[in-house]
Amino acid sequence: MAEVTLSVVVPLYNEVESLPELQDQIRDACEGLDVSFEVIYIDDGSTDGSFELLEKIHHEDSRVKVIQFRKNRGKAEALSAGFSMTSGELVVTMDADLQDDPAEIPKLMETLNQGYDLVSGWKKRRKDPLSKRIPSRIWNRVASLLTGLRIHDFNCGLKIYRRSVVETVNVYGELHRYIPALAHWEGFRTGEVSVNHRARKYGKTKYGFSRFLNGLLDMITVIFLSRYTKRPLHLFGLIGLISSLAGGGITVYLIVLRITKASYLSNRPLLFIGVLLLILGIQFISIGLLGEMITRPKSKDHSYSIRRTLGV
Repeated sequence: MAEVTLSVVVPLYNEVESLPELQDQIRDACEGLDVSFEVIYIDDGSTDGSFELLEKIHHEDSRVKVIQFRKNRGKAEALSAGFSMTSGELVVTMDADLQDDPAEIPKLMETLNQGYDLVSGWKKRRKDPLSKRIPSRIWNRVASLLTGLRIHDFNCGLKIYRRSVVETVNVYGELHRYIPALAHWEGFRTGEVSVNHRARKYGKTKYGFSRFLNGLLDMITVIFLSRYTKRPLHLFGLIGLISSLAGGGITVYLIVLRITKASYLSNRPLLFIGVLLLILGIQFISIGLLGEMITRPKSKDHSYSIRRTLGV
């Protein structure tokens, strides 16, 4: 078997209508590059017959590989499973809903060869409703500001990676939105290029408003894990120290009042606030550190369960 140069990873959930066209477009784009390639589909617990169609596509083209999850586990777990099965030195990811255009793969490769390790697509002219575009634009600007990575579109499914990136970056939960930031913090050179974005042709989006709330929470997770995992006291200690100093200052103030003015403290709410801040300061330091020590090693254990594979 020839050595594979390019792996195309496609996570999907209930996209049976899109798959025939998507496979034809991926095949045409990759064959035009004159490189050996493979296509890895990750069926994330579909219930609409997607796996049966992928089984047929696999039998028609041995370059197609399929992973089927027993139940829906989310895009991050699907990408992680796909990454673990890739053979190519270059890895492209895209969504299965036909909004990402496989014809942009050559442009991604060309940009990657300008000295990058990861190139993310930018849906500059996004073909989505205004109700999705505006919140997404706000979220991307906030993400760029907080992560320090100046790109326009963190969540574009169309990306290309060097193999070293997918082997290094640990994707779990819903952190697929922040793969460029995670790679950037690992020292990989991350770039961006505008790509064609198409209107949804079949079905409807699988994401609702909750994705933006989840994205914000995931952003906090990413920032903490990337900046404070090895020095958690820089975060929890600072919060705990501020709380403890505030509580201690209030307590000292009340003690001085009691001694100098013989003022009773039992009926003063300020006393309870001071004690509360002292307790919170201790808890931020102890419980926060203990929680991170427990959860951090477990984050590398993926929770997906594979039912069947084809060609893997």
